[in-house]
Amino acid sequence: MLFPYFAQTQSWDFIKEKNGIKIYTCTPVYSSFKCFKGETVLHATMQEIGRYIGNVKNFNWWDKNIRDLKVIGPGTDAHVRYYFIYDVPWPLSDRDICVDVSISIDSVTGVKTVFAKPLPGVIPEYDDIVRIKNYWQKWTLTPAGSNSVNAVLEGFVDPAGSVPAWLYNMVIVETPLKVMGGIKERLEGPLKDQLNTTN
Repeated sequence: MLFPYFAQTQSWDFIKEKNGIKIYTCTPVYSSFKCFKGETVLHATMQEIGRYIGNVKNFNWWDKNIRDLKVIGPGTDAHVRYYFIYDVPWPLSDRDICVDVSISIDSVTGVKTVFAKPLPGVIPEYDDIVRIKNYWQKWTLTPAGSNSVNAVLEGFVDPAGSVPAWLYNMVIVETPLKVMGGIKERLEGPLKDQLNTTN
């Protein structure tokens, strides 16, 4: 079952702000696991941001707990599919997921949307790895000047297996902080020089 990708009927609760990133959560009607949202301003051009967000071949900034990532098929600028495995601390089992990503740009407003959802039936499930099947993630990148972009990251993950909702909901707020913080560091911090060598 694929859940609705946007909790339109839910209101977001502000949790905290850290390093210029505002964090929100909401509890969707379809799960006891919370959705997350992060909002920030990226001081970079849309082209520079595009070298990271929506470019699955450049994943050296992704979560350090990802121990394997494979791009499925050739992909295009508007569509890519990939498979990755999360290294989860013992005693829990590792998680894996197949993801279908659509990338679109509004020709009038310049808003870029990167939307990911599960991709079933492509990679077989393994006995020692728990498959994540209920998931969505959405980037919305809105131009806000010559060198500024308003970035919103929303998402939901049902970790599957025996993970209690109360524990998951305590740590899910760290997801947008880690992801968006990693992007900001590479676009605005000492790592920004890597833009000159990143494909």
